[in-house]
Amino acid sequence: MEKVRVVFFADILIGDFDGASRTMFQLIGKIPVDRFEFLFVCGLGPERIKGFRCIRINTLGVPGNKSYRFAAPLLQKAELDRALQAFSPDVIHISTPSLLGNYALKTAGRLGVPVISIYHTHFVSYVDYYVKTFPFLVDFAKQRVRDMLRSFYNQCDTVYVPSDSIMRELAAEGIRPDVMKLWRRGIDRSLFSPLKRNPELMRRLTGNNSPCILFASRLVWEKNLRTVIDVYDLARRRGLKYNFVLAGEGVAREAVERRMTEAVFLGHVGHEQLAEIYASSDVFFFPSATETFGNVVLEAMASGLPCVIADSGGSGDFIEDGVNGFKCNPYDASGFLNRIIDVIERPEQAGEFSERGREKSKRYVWEHLAAEYFEDLKCLSFPLLVV
Repeated sequence: MEKVRVVFFADILIGDFDGASRTMFQLIGKIPVDRFEFLFVCGLGPERIKGFRCIRINTLGVPGNKSYRFAAPLLQKAELDRALQAFSPDVIHISTPSLLGNYALKTAGRLGVPVISIYHTHFVSYVDYYVKTFPFLVDFAKQRVRDMLRSFYNQCDTVYVPSDSIMRELAAEGIRPDVMKLWRRGIDRSLFSPLKRNPELMRRLTGNNSPCILFASRLVWEKNLRTVIDVYDLARRRGLKYNFVLAGEGVAREAVERRMTEAVFLGHVGHEQLAEIYASSDVFFFPSATETFGNVVLEAMASGLPCVIADSGGSGDFIEDGVNGFKCNPYDASGFLNRIIDVIERPEQAGEFSERGREKSKRYVWEHLAAEYFEDLKCLSFPLLVV
């Protein structure tokens, strides 16, 4: 049988760069090479991915975020056009509506091939963090972002959306319901498990036996780090002997360290060690309101770690307040701290949250999601064969 030929566009193709990258590499790692031929196009990434060619193109920096770069396809458009024409794709996968994503969308239109995309990033919610110094521009910027998203995603054939709440938001912003498909994320249950609990690890990291409140994510302002700082400050004022442990790197780390002088900053942590840290902590604290899905919340739940998270964004769909965790107003430091105290001081309730959280996490299996993705690629490629 003839292989389905897919061009996969993403600005960054580095396996553990962020949640979006981890999602992409879950799919890439499961490509049925006997049935699919891939060509990758990226700004940052390796020369080959799972044996397939990867075309790397020039990138541009992002002001205020040194770790991220956008691919700039127009700087080598003629070369790219020739490579894509020669590959003759059946489907184009676009990761993000960036400069590269828009080039890919136009290329799909020119070649007459269908487009599949995954809604990885909740762009509208980022505006509050990146335009905060110009409050009079916030509404204008949000409307421009909404217009961009509507234009881009309404030209796709299928858009995977990771949660019910985000799907409702996108529909309200004018993205066509008929192009959106609910497609959640999965988890490696062999990696994230309460069996990884190791109290001695936390004693080594913190130097004491006090309760450990874990925040795990990139240290960037759009993860609502100001509320993390506010909760830390409030706990100190109340004289609570809690360890605040932050796992992750990012451009805001230095500023946050200056404000949270007694917190433990672990920097980038590999998944094997992170699995131990989840299972060995006492509370997972995650006030981010910008998540489309919230991989870290699901990882914490699978590890048996009770969660206190923001009642906003896609990650909020995991938690039924007071049943398998707590949800708080994203900017209410007092509310967050009170719920954290509840978890720490009420071990019976914490045990119930742990058990129910683990049960909830069992619904998210990568193998099923990957099989659905590859079946959709086949159906998009050969629609006349679908009964």
